[in-house]
Amino acid sequence: MTPPPGWYRDPSAPHVERWWDGTAWTEHRRTPEAPTPQQPYSQPQFAPSTPTVPLGTGGFGGPGGGSGGGSGRAKAIVLTTAAVVLVAAIVTGAVVLSGDDGDPQTRTAPTSAPTSDSPAPSESASEPSADDPSVVVDELNGITLPLLDGWARAENVTETDIMMTTPGTYDCPGDDGLCRHGTVISRTVTANDEKSPEALAKDDISEAADRAYDRDKLNQRPFHGITSHELVGQGPVAVAGRTGYFVRWRVKTEVGPGGYVQSMAFPSSVGSESLVMVRYAFDAGEEGPPLTDMDRITKGIRPVGDAGTSGGVGSSIGPTTQ
Repeated sequence: MTPPPGWYRDPSAPHVERWWDGTAWTEHRRTPEAPTPQQPYSQPQFAPSTPTVPLGTGGFGGPGGGSGGGSGRAKAIVLTTAAVVLVAAIVTGAVVLSGDDGDPQTRTAPTSAPTSDSPAPSESASEPSADDPSVVVDELNGITLPLLDGWARAENVTETDIMMTTPGTYDCPGDDGLCRHGTVISRTVTANDEKSPEALAKDDISEAADRAYDRDKLNQRPFHGITSHELVGQGPVAVAGRTGYFVRWRVKTEVGPGGYVQSMAFPSSVGSESLVMVRYAFDAGEEGPPLTDMDRITKGIRPVGDAGTSGGVGSSIGPTTQ
């Protein structure tokens, strides 16, 4: 069994946390939350007392034990017993403290061959709940995306980085299968050393279009391929308080209405600030979602835990037609 995806202590840099995707380390890192100070251990206090033993009543001194030796032996036995109890309590406390400090479970992040002893992911109290009906949380990239009317959280999808879709499916007009009228994908850029959002967005748009409307991951052609495309918009864009870049195409397909595809790259505001790529794929025509939803979702993207950060499209994005 391998640990589930989550934030763990980076084995190569224990002062930071690193994202484990369930099978391998990613390049995404972040500064861990400061731990909540624990209350100091309070050692139980024992105040042994010497019980009063009546003289001559058959107490610890034995039958008929009056004053003198019988009473002294009784007090000695009581003091000895109390001392034994106190020593046992101190030893027990020491064992408890040792157990707290010497936890045998590893507290480092999983290695390349994680074991069942790997720790559970650390939790951050500042992160919004995945049950929040107004947003979709992309924990890996440290952003939240607004869940607009007419959209739903991704369910029963083949790609793990799909954040949201339009509700329901329809029979694809091309190869057999089920299609959706709209999808939004968020992923970390890891296979490219390019650091320019503009270069990344321009390079990604053709792959985004092919994956949405030409040939999917199952090697099927739900629309029998793209016949042409047209650039309908590109330019700088502000996303979660960071400067990014977007490119938008209108694609036509052999069958079906075609659609609109957008690639948008911007730096993450967490960890090592890796570049994030958000892809939009909207069917054209009356059945597709409003094209303005691309801009509305972009404007509503926020860093996790910072709902007040401004965002929104730049002035270079003009009106578009569908």
